[in-house]
Amino acid sequence: MATYYLAVDIGASSGRHILGHLENGKMILEEVYRFENGMVKKDGELCWEFDRLFREILNGMKKCKELGKTPVSMGVDTWGVDFVLLDKDGNVLGNTVGYRDHRTDGMDEEVYKIISLEDLYARTGIQKAIFNTIYQLMAVKKQHPEYLEQAETMLHVPDYFHYLLTGEKTCEYTEATTGQLVSPETKDWDYELIDMLGYPRRIFQKLIMPGTSIGRLTPEIQAEVGYDLEVVAPATHDTGSAVLAVPANDDDFIYISSGTWSLMGIERMTPDCSKKSCELNLTNEGGYEGRFRYLKNIMGLWMIQSVRHEFNDAYSFAQICDLAEEVKDFPSRVDANDECFMSPETMIGEVQEYCRRTNQPVPETIGELATVIYTSLAECYAKTAKELEEMTGRTYSRIHIVGGGSNADYLNKLTAVATKKEIHAGPGEATAIGNITAQMLKAKEFDTVEEARTVIHESFDIKIYKA
Repeated sequence: MATYYLAVDIGASSGRHILGHLENGKMILEEVYRFENGMVKKDGELCWEFDRLFREILNGMKKCKELGKTPVSMGVDTWGVDFVLLDKDGNVLGNTVGYRDHRTDGMDEEVYKIISLEDLYARTGIQKAIFNTIYQLMAVKKQHPEYLEQAETMLHVPDYFHYLLTGEKTCEYTEATTGQLVSPETKDWDYELIDMLGYPRRIFQKLIMPGTSIGRLTPEIQAEVGYDLEVVAPATHDTGSAVLAVPANDDDFIYISSGTWSLMGIERMTPDCSKKSCELNLTNEGGYEGRFRYLKNIMGLWMIQSVRHEFNDAYSFAQICDLAEEVKDFPSRVDANDECFMSPETMIGEVQEYCRRTNQPVPETIGELATVIYTSLAECYAKTAKELEEMTGRTYSRIHIVGGGSNADYLNKLTAVATKKEIHAGPGEATAIGNITAQMLKAKEFDTVEEARTVIHESFDIKIYKA
């Protein structure tokens, strides 16, 4: 009888329940449930539907029972930075606002009145992104101070779902680091910084590392899903889990965790909080075993997803790649990291306006729009690779692309050409694999990360592209 581990992997556009087990020395995955996700407008704010998402978590857990494949443990991973504030009774205060909302507009300047960008980076090693938790909390402080007065607890999104499952309030390290309030030296909250900003200390829970047991299901949840299990914290930030699943044990590679966002970087044991690193907007996010994900946050396939949606999802991503390749000589380019693409009313209009503004041919068809976006992304990857090599004083021979974007054949080809490096694409379900791997390491199915990565390499197809 197989021993099953359940990864609940929730991204910005969808969520999935994936069961994993070991069989003949290989990791076997089975997707048992999938559901939609996205922000909705509420009281003029872009919000997540956490109540609905938690119902979906339970629905997927019930599906495991129906299949006769009850997991021994589970963990939830999601995107970073977003959080809920809970009052003394465990109720959510205010709307569950998402990172693409504009409430943080101008909040960077409010923070910099207290601490400069350079000093903030030197303390946290985290790149400037207007949606980071530090700026979201400043927005709450300025717009709804009563929420901070009433709040007893702040929980990031995966921590909140773990709390609903177990009744235990925890904050997992990799997720917490994305918010720009954790010290890379102590790997704990920077309480001095928190005090300077006027955020109440009491809301910040003790940080736990990935692989930590959070607890068992509450009696109510057990009764609903029909079984009990152990809830184990994976690297709850989805990129943290995806990086754990990179199928390589040497250090001669750069990774791209490719999905709604493209997170491009290297894994290292020490942070780089230097002024130069700050200027390049590189970040030092937490990883498994206290490692650092030294990376750049690139807009990623959000732009393609948005364009596809504006064409009423009439094309598959594979079809969009084919249409882009047909017009591959279309010459226009955009800066994939420009904030104008963060949350536009219309992505098509924003790409077209950027091209007009920069005196380039304006793309009209979905193929032209896609080739502009894909080619711009590949060129952004090449630029970022050079920056990483400059900061580390070495070159890297290959790039591992993991996550859903590893299936974008056309983009992979463009990336090989732009970077002049060998591209290793796959596995596509890297985040779920990393989530399951953390649980398996906790259960001693693997003795080391290196052993786990060797098994991952042998278990999943990796496609190689050469320039």
